[in-house]
Amino acid sequence: MNNFPSSSKSTPSANLHSKSIILDLQNISVDFVSETHPPAHAVTDVSFTLKEGEMLGLVGESGCGKTTLMLSIMRLLPAAGRITAGKINFMGRDLLDLTDAGMNEIRWKNISIIFQGAMNALNPVRTIGDQIAEPIVHHIPGVTKQSLDERIEELLELVGISSNRKDQYPHQYSGGMRQRAMIAMALACFPQIVIADEPTTALDVMIQAQILELLDDLRHKLGISVILVTHDLGVVAEICDSVLVMYGGVTAEYADVDNIYNNPHHPYTQQLLRAFPDLTHPKERLIAIPGYPPQLNSLPPGCRFAPRCPQVFDRCNDESPQLFQINQIHQASCHLLDQR
Repeated sequence: MNNFPSSSKSTPSANLHSKSIILDLQNISVDFVSETHPPAHAVTDVSFTLKEGEMLGLVGESGCGKTTLMLSIMRLLPAAGRITAGKINFMGRDLLDLTDAGMNEIRWKNISIIFQGAMNALNPVRTIGDQIAEPIVHHIPGVTKQSLDERIEELLELVGISSNRKDQYPHQYSGGMRQRAMIAMALACFPQIVIADEPTTALDVMIQAQILELLDDLRHKLGISVILVTHDLGVVAEICDSVLVMYGGVTAEYADVDNIYNNPHHPYTQQLLRAFPDLTHPKERLIAIPGYPPQLNSLPPGCRFAPRCPQVFDRCNDESPQLFQINQIHQASCHLLDQR
């Protein structure tokens, strides 16, 4: 007897306005504390919502707080990490109020994560099938051996791996196949949300495209919501519904994908877009954003982007901007918006 629900449901994301909010982050702040250094403010006052079937792109340079924000949702921060403020509401429950045991029941069953770098995320001395089975056995007590084997084979086939390879080890898989195995593991317990933390790291361009296409196909086929952490704005434009641009641990801009690409308001978003090639204007010169992201334990007193901003003025250096509501689905934190 099969212990599993059907995995053939389909929830297209074409009409997200009618979908329910499944995850609501409210003013999350995260610090990393040290006995010898000032606290690093890795995330400060970040909010967003995620709807059923939605794919949210989380964008920004390395060190801007993207992964820290995602680990906060999973309550998997390293020992020095502290969630100092905010709420993480998932289907009517604040995840920050749950005990460790309660959070263990959420992970993989309701919210799963595809970690960056499948080579490091997979155990080299256990078979792929055994590693996929682990969350299933934990969250579905009493599952039969036959049902478990059938589910593992179904998951591998779902992500494009032959089921007869379930007893092989990670070193017998290519980089792309290991990433697909991680996706299969993330889907094992029918989660409502999958967090993909830069899932194409260290893969060649063709394999990257296949993995991202697979994620997009699966979220439509299975009706899951996806948070995609990435540096690649081209990918975001292609498959995401909404975009959260982070800089220095704060929200720079948050909107639907159309507004981000066609009507960006934050200078950082504008600079990021200009740093990526536009095939419709092949002769347009690409730019590089000068300088470096701020040190999170030594942040500038005003806007965190001010030292690198081409439109900076005096107020930017002294006062942090608030998050301005441009319209119902568009927010940006820039003093320029206060001058309109």
